[in-house]
Amino acid sequence: MDKSKRKAIIAGNWKMNKTPAEAKVLLEEILPVAKDADCEVIACVPFVDLSVALEVTKDSNVKIGAENCHWAESGAFTGEISAKMLAEMGVPYVVLGHSERRQYFGETDETVNKRTKAALAAGLKPILCVGELLWERECNITEEVIARQIKLDLFDISAEDVLKTVIAYEPVWAIGTGKTATAEQAEEVCAFIRATLAKLYGQDVADAVTIQYGGSMNDSNAVELLSKTNVDGGLIGGASLVAEKFGAIIDAATKG
Repeated sequence: MDKSKRKAIIAGNWKMNKTPAEAKVLLEEILPVAKDADCEVIACVPFVDLSVALEVTKDSNVKIGAENCHWAESGAFTGEISAKMLAEMGVPYVVLGHSERRQYFGETDETVNKRTKAALAAGLKPILCVGELLWERECNITEEVIARQIKLDLFDISAEDVLKTVIAYEPVWAIGTGKTATAEQAEEVCAFIRATLAKLYGQDVADAVTIQYGGSMNDSNAVELLSKTNVDGGLIGGASLVAEKFGAIIDAATKG
């Protein structure tokens, strides 16, 4: 991390876990371990947990994020939630383009781009996920895949709005598998993402964008991963559901 240039962010992605009652308990456990954090701390929770999460964290340094949003303000999209709805609730962050959304729900770079534009227009800060499949890494096309995602997902988005966006590098082969990219692999791809942003928007913008690593970051490997210059935090899955483990990652970012 280079805190002199950009904000370090540790964000928990709860996925489809925790009822509202369970969310309240977990957040109350997270608050004390996050209160002295020298980084932004975010809990991205299921839609049904948002109200209780905002209430529990309202006087704290923990921010709340949603796990997705639709690109339309309203309409015949049964089961979807708009960015405007989230903004009116007071939700500041939203995860977009997660590989599970792409894999299981048919999201594409085109729809991720539309969702990102909608989120930014509503005043939300997107956490935009990119990452390659195992087969793509084995074929040595990681950089081609990542560059394509960055260019398409951020298509027609201004430099000003890119500065409001967090990029999360999540190698698909390391999400929920227990496998983790080495610190060197994470640094290599995060640096490549920054170089790609520099080509598109200039070095000053690239240097200011927070680039997280996701993909089985946990309390055991966080210190090493966060020691890398271009790894500015983490988008945390399973470890974010255990306050003690999440706190250890926050501590690693604070000391890093």
